[in-house]
Amino acid sequence: MAGGGGLLVVGDVVTDVVALHRAPVAPGTDTAADIALRPGGSGANTASWAAHLGADTRLLTRLGYDSSEWHTAELVRAGVRPHAQVDPAHPTAVVIAMVDATGERSMLTNRGAGGRISPDDWDDAFLDGVALLHLSGYTFFTEPGLALARLAMERATGAGIAISVDPASTGPLREFGVERFLDESAPAGLIIPNRDEALVLTGVAEPERAAELLSERYGTAVVKLGSQGALSASGGRIVAAAEGMRVHALDTTGAGDAFAAGYLTARLKGEDEVAALRAGCQAGAECVALVGGRPRYGLEVHRLYPIHAD
Repeated sequence: MAGGGGLLVVGDVVTDVVALHRAPVAPGTDTAADIALRPGGSGANTASWAAHLGADTRLLTRLGYDSSEWHTAELVRAGVRPHAQVDPAHPTAVVIAMVDATGERSMLTNRGAGGRISPDDWDDAFLDGVALLHLSGYTFFTEPGLALARLAMERATGAGIAISVDPASTGPLREFGVERFLDESAPAGLIIPNRDEALVLTGVAEPERAAELLSERYGTAVVKLGSQGALSASGGRIVAAAEGMRVHALDTTGAGDAFAAGYLTARLKGEDEVAALRAGCQAGAECVALVGGRPRYGLEVHRLYPIHAD
């Protein structure tokens, strides 16, 4: 992966409605909250952070009829080259993220157009100049998306392009099937789960052991440990670790996506494993200090983004 080259991310774009509430959500009545609108989505967040950090980044995604112009403009503004079809029958995916006083979030999700991405959205030309294909796990969790993931990995493998995968979320992983996900993502040489995802994928209790087991399957496994940092395993053994960075966590939305971007960008620049882990932790720390999952430019923390219906 070292030596430069572009990054192609395959994943989702989401309209994030972020509600920051200090008190627990009260059922059956109102709970006061600061509410902000942000562009989001695991794949789009990773692509935006990677471009922000200097990577030549492209994103293959599917947008909805309602907000495609806004989302496309936000990606371009972040430095991403979007490859995006607009679904004429479905809106862009929407997530309502409820963020408590600790920065932890719970999410309500409508996959929208993003759940309908398929091989019809693919073009082999998307791999021109690309050194790494990165797949958001959410792509695997629908049948058309799974077919696209298979195609993209087949084409990347044939072209000698490295592949990485982020498992995305424990709930969809369990629903999809752990062994099925491991089998379907097997062409990847790198997996980047968080602690909970790593434990779900391996059935063990310790993230270090989970990293070792996953690295035996994929070659390399990087496990995100949140405020505790991250660790990396290769060929069945731990090879590097990095400590977390002290920061006031305002909103943890997108932190794992930012970490993946920092790590992958550093590796594409030829940096070693320890430096790449530190770069991931730095990007994750920058992300949790913000509202939403993208790098910031210009707007105040709680201010609503403008959005225009197409």
